[in-house]
Amino acid sequence: MKKIALIMHDDVTLSTVTGAMDMFIHTNRLFQQLKKPQPFDLVLAYEKKPDGPMPVPDSMVNYSTVAETTQADLLIVPAFYGDRDEMLKKHHDTIEWIGAMHAKGAEVASLCSGIYFLAEAGLLPGRSCTAHWNDMEDIVKRYPEVNFLSDMVITDQEGIYTSGGAFSSLNLILYLIDKFCGREVGVWASKMFSLDMDRMSQSHFAVFKGQRQHRDDEILKAQTYIEQNHHLQLNIDEIANHTNMSKRNFIRRFKKATQNTPFEYLQRVKIEAAKKALEKGSQNINLLMYDAGYNDIKTFREVFKKITGLTPQDYRRKYNREVPVVN
Repeated sequence: MKKIALIMHDDVTLSTVTGAMDMFIHTNRLFQQLKKPQPFDLVLAYEKKPDGPMPVPDSMVNYSTVAETTQADLLIVPAFYGDRDEMLKKHHDTIEWIGAMHAKGAEVASLCSGIYFLAEAGLLPGRSCTAHWNDMEDIVKRYPEVNFLSDMVITDQEGIYTSGGAFSSLNLILYLIDKFCGREVGVWASKMFSLDMDRMSQSHFAVFKGQRQHRDDEILKAQTYIEQNHHLQLNIDEIANHTNMSKRNFIRRFKKATQNTPFEYLQRVKIEAAKKALEKGSQNINLLMYDAGYNDIKTFREVFKKITGLTPQDYRRKYNREVPVVN
């Protein structure tokens, strides 16, 4: 039996806790029905004693505090609300406890923004990880030694697990059930909770927001120029000239400010425009390709799939569904 401690505090996103609990509880019930030992010993580990326990079956969930929890096989760090700096300072003691428990042998899993607690605990240098795609820019700046994979739904490396944003974090719980209980139980859980076992990418959910959290005015000027003229046949020399910089200096400063080369940035802006057009569903693929500034359909499809994980046709089918009218 694996002892799993789900961390609770005032700022948790409760859906990530209750979703994980529900999946583990139902898996335990399956084993009860099969008259087999339950695979999970669930503990809600609170930062401070709550006024009352969450309304779940006592036989399935135990209650403790972080300070009282001195042993666990797996810690699960839920997502949280609030300003990142404020939350990391407020929950500093819990973050230190996570690091100490890992040093004692506990595995650690983060759900969505829970990754910040793992990073602050020093568990991620040199490791691959993921979280909500919207946190990528901030995490890369805060923790440059971390290999952030924004397109991944799940990572598993040396007993450290991370998951993508919002409800996609439940795919990590499904993965853990499959890993700890075997493939047959994993398939059962996939069907029970209507979760796709093969879903590995969250890149098609991402919204490219321009990466403007820097103070280089000339690069901001270049970004605006790209965003306003992405439908034209722009080249890097032309964009560099617009900022009165040499091409070499422009590329260096652009990469430092945005974490993308100018060419990569231009591609992402073009594809973001194409995504929005596909969501409206008003154009065929060839017209959309030209409007996005591409002349070759093969190149357009390859770049689109590289960035979103889907072909243009699949993206349109996924996000431009007409609502059925009931008479």
